[in-house]
Amino acid sequence: MSVMRDNRRNFLKKTLYGGLALGVTGYAGLAQGANNLIKTNEAPDSVPVNRPGKGKSVMGLRCEPLSEVRIAVIGLGRGAGAVERMLHIEGAKIVALCDLQENRLKGNQERLKKAGHPEAVVYSGEEDWKKVCERDDIDLIYNATPWHLHVPVAVYAMKHGKHVVVEVPAAMTIDDCWALVDTAEETQRHCMMLENCCYDFFELATLNMARKGLFGEVYHGEGAYIHDLREYKHNKTGYYKMWRLEYSKKHTGNPYPTHGLGPVAQIMGINRGDRFDYLTSTSSNQYGLTLYAENTFGKDSPEAKATYKLGDMNQTVIRTVNGHTIVVVHDTTSPRPYDRIHKISGTKGYAVKYPDERIALEPNAHEFLKPEEFKELMKQYEHPLSKYIGEKAKSVGGHGGMDYIMDWRLIYCLRNGLPLDQDVYDAAAWSCIAELSERSVLNRSNSVDVPDFTRGEWKNAKPWPVIDMETVFS
Repeated sequence: MSVMRDNRRNFLKKTLYGGLALGVTGYAGLAQGANNLIKTNEAPDSVPVNRPGKGKSVMGLRCEPLSEVRIAVIGLGRGAGAVERMLHIEGAKIVALCDLQENRLKGNQERLKKAGHPEAVVYSGEEDWKKVCERDDIDLIYNATPWHLHVPVAVYAMKHGKHVVVEVPAAMTIDDCWALVDTAEETQRHCMMLENCCYDFFELATLNMARKGLFGEVYHGEGAYIHDLREYKHNKTGYYKMWRLEYSKKHTGNPYPTHGLGPVAQIMGINRGDRFDYLTSTSSNQYGLTLYAENTFGKDSPEAKATYKLGDMNQTVIRTVNGHTIVVVHDTTSPRPYDRIHKISGTKGYAVKYPDERIALEPNAHEFLKPEEFKELMKQYEHPLSKYIGEKAKSVGGHGGMDYIMDWRLIYCLRNGLPLDQDVYDAAAWSCIAELSERSVLNRSNSVDVPDFTRGEWKNAKPWPVIDMETVFS
């Protein structure tokens, strides 16, 4: 049986990845590799569930405390917000900035100057991110680049002794997920995905509720990324080289699963007492991008005649080893309001975020709590982290404050030598849904196994605790 698995693995490596190496020198071709991930004549249901490790597990990794966290931000589109937030966090220092656009570098230098901070060293070359990672006066790489650079930058940073945080999703392929895990284990450096939705106020509250048993056993959850991006995808000055639209031309499935999935996975203790076992995924036909192009550019325009493979609606159902289920929805091309869903179903109660935050509990779970009851419950179960830093987070901003909470907590953990709230195993497990959902869709929605990126460590790991910040600082 092991010989058959090895043969299958070798076959998949040859056909799927075209000889892409996982060493740093091989990452120049990752964009092309990701764009040609799966062909219809391959075996989309065959993914090795495990593979031997090259280093020590980083489950619960604690590293040397840093009195000051010296930061380089690579990618100043979304990364500009991080620069602004770090100016309000004690112990965070921006050392270097890297972006291809000079106006972004100039604007962020002005931001530093206005706040009374020293100027950062700037880099603007196509591969200057390597020079940034090679500096010896940086502790943390804040990687806010387009998707195809997430893994190359992260791996190079860790190999040069840096901790790294990566925008979502952390990786787009299974091999890239393993590259992050392997490198983190080899280097014993932190690699965290910047899943900001885990730090939104209602999500933090429901995490606290779940940890304190309010919902009983949480056996089902739902999350989504429903966000009308038709205009942004077709905007030639929006995403760099229109990378998001180009991805939509080549792929189906769910390429952006982590906003809805991350908070649910944390609540359900994924990678800590449970793990994803297998999934099935189904996509509708594509309508939105073509219709938008026809109405905006004309029916005979290249944009309208282009082929887009990404179905408008994708639904992926994940089953865990413990028999729990999660539904993850992706839709970025339909005319509908923003929605991350965030539903939690347990043996004692239920919570939902969109379109309104509501909770129902036994013994009257057939109806939602009345407004005053809900308000009192939210006050009682407010997460200590949002209670401690929430008001400042709202004033600083970043998606309503959750970005600031995420960054503040990251810097706090690095300064105190604590494990991070999300680790590289979370980054891999949540991100791998991109490739696996596509495999399932292309194989008539048959099930696909999810790799165990923890290599069995999930069995003894405990769900992430709710940390009492007031006790910490008393």
